[in-house]
Formats: sequence, structure tokens, C-alpha cells
Amino acid sequence: MTASVSSLREFTLSDFDFELPTELIAQHPATERSSSRLLDGSAATVVDRIFHELPSLLQAGDLLVFNDTKVVKARIFGEKASGGKLELLIERVLPGHQVVAHMKVSKKPLVGGKMFMAGGARNGGFDAVLLGRWPDEKGQLFHLQLSDEPHALMEKHGVVPLPPYIERPAGAIEHQDTEEDARRYQTVFARAPGAVAAPTAALHFDEALLAQLEARGVQRASVTLHVGAGTFQPVKTENIADHTMHREWYEVPEATQQAIADCKARGGQVVAVGTTTVRTLESWAKFSQASGDTQIFITPGFEFHLVDRLITNFHLPKSTLMMLVSAFAGYEHIMGLYRHAIANQYRFFSYGDAMLLTRTQPR
Repeated sequence: MTASVSSLREFTLSDFDFELPTELIAQHPATERSSSRLLDGSAATVVDRIFHELPSLLQAGDLLVFNDTKVVKARIFGEKASGGKLELLIERVLPGHQVVAHMKVSKKPLVGGKMFMAGGARNGGFDAVLLGRWPDEKGQLFHLQLSDEPHALMEKHGVVPLPPYIERPAGAIEHQDTEEDARRYQTVFARAPGAVAAPTAALHFDEALLAQLEARGVQRASVTLHVGAGTFQPVKTENIADHTMHREWYEVPEATQQAIADCKARGGQVVAVGTTTVRTLESWAKFSQASGDTQIFITPGFEFHLVDRLITNFHLPKSTLMMLVSAFAGYEHIMGLYRHAIANQYRFFSYGDAMLLTRTQPR
């Protein structure tokens, strides 16, 4: 599934670039989840807040929609039969102990080649056999047969797949997760295992904040989108209409569909927590499919059908997520918010701070 490209040519990739001091890239989460900063850009006047102020910014009858995907320990190290080192990042679990994965290795093994992960099955690990490329012979991902149940193997042998811009001591991440990362690179309500990256806007919510929102009369619902490593994939074409979006699996449960209908009927606002939730809801609205794969590409000019407000973190320059938030809240407004955030030393990316946006009419 792909979105219409009729309005993509108004902008080029360079329009979504900005200079970000490296010291603003958060390497660790805030001390407490809800103690991170919140840039309130939901109106013309920008206000600097703390995330735990969120209940005062929403109304009784509003609906918060979360992505309940769970990050799996998808990064696993091993070697080929020749002894060459390799790394797998399992992107998707298929039936029959099969998986789809990214592979980092000096020379790709041949189809049918066996890899010995975490020491191999004979040494307490497991074996992986290359079946081919995915989703077809030209695909960038690899289709593998594992020797046992993939989720159990990842839990036992894998490590948390932190984003490439979060740095840890060299070599340490190959052997163990830090306790902080294993706990904090996961939402408090994560339910459905399958993501290789966290829905980071939801990392700011703790149980106390959720209770305050419930007491205020703010409703809550969930969707699932298993965030893939493609979320960090750079856009390489100056003409953004030429970019091919990565593929991710999503589901909008019937209970959430009803909650959204009820919210609209009572005049409440649908507040998406994170860009993954936006992509899920707008995929359902646009394609009338409650579950499946989506490659929806949201850029300025996109017509939003469901989401009224958005809670999101600060995104990478030249990324598809910068294009999405610009489509949602207006390009000039977003670029102004980013200038404000940089000048006021907000923390960026996965472990960084958040902002609250209101949808505007597309340009």
C-alpha cells in the first residue's frame, strides 16, 4: 500500500534538514519517564512545559491512542561456517520458526548456508539457515529458518536493538543489555512482541500519569504497529516522491475502532501518541484495512482523516518522520518549533523530550 504522491513535489529533501548539535542527542532517558520536557506547540504561542503537565492540556472525552507493540531483543551475534562474524537484526517472525532479518556480515552466505548464532545449537545457541531474500529476490532483507521458536531464542540470546545514534561502550552491547536500556526502552503498557524500535513518544508515560489522565476523563485505546529498523532508514533522494517507504505490520482492534467512533460522536479529539500510531490510524482510514502491512508515506499535502492532535519526540533531519509532522502541523510551524527546541537545549530522538501538536489544514 502506498499513499498518493500527487502533492509530494512541493518539497525536496533539503527542506527537512537542520543543524543539530550532537550534545542534544539524548544518550540516556530522563530520571523519571514523565519528567522529560514537553514543548507545547499545539497553538500559535509556544510554551515550554514538563511532560507530567499533559493532563491539563487535554479534555474529558478526548481519546489517547497508544501503540502497544513490545520491543524484542532482536539483535543477535553469531558466525558463518567459515568462522566469519555476523550480526542479525530480526525484523519479523513468520510461521514455522522462520524470520525476516537484516544481516551485517563482510560476505553474505549463499542460500542454504548455515549460521551459528550465539554459539550454535550444539553449544547452547541456535542455528539459522538462509532461505533467500525477502519479500522477493531483490529484497534488502533476508529470509531465515531458525532451529527453534524465534521469540524464545531472542529473549534468551538477543540484546535490545538500540538506535544507531545511542552510543554504548564498545563491545559491551554485544554481550548484555544494560539494566536501564532493557527497562526504559520499552513502554509501561507494551503487550504485543514484534518491534525492533520503541514507539518513543509513549516512553514518557508512567502509571501515575496514566492514572491522572483517567481521573480527568481522558479515554484510552491501543493499536499495534511493529516498528521496524526502516524507521531509521535515511531518505536518499532529493525528490522525496522517489523514496520507497519501509513495510510494517499493523492492527486496529475493533474495540479501538469503536472508541474512535465514540470519541468523534461526543466531540472529543483523537490524540495519537507517536508517529507510529498516526501511520496506523491513517492507514486504516485510507485503505479500509484494519490489519496488514503498510508503506504509507505521509508528507505535506496529505489529508488526515482521524488524528486531531499528536504527541511526538523530536526526529532526525531529512527523515520521513520530519515530513510526517510537517504534514500534520504545518512545515513553517514545525521548523520554528525545532529552532526553539535547539535554542532551548531540548533533548532529541528516542530518549529525548516530546512536543504536542495540533493538526492544521494541509498546504
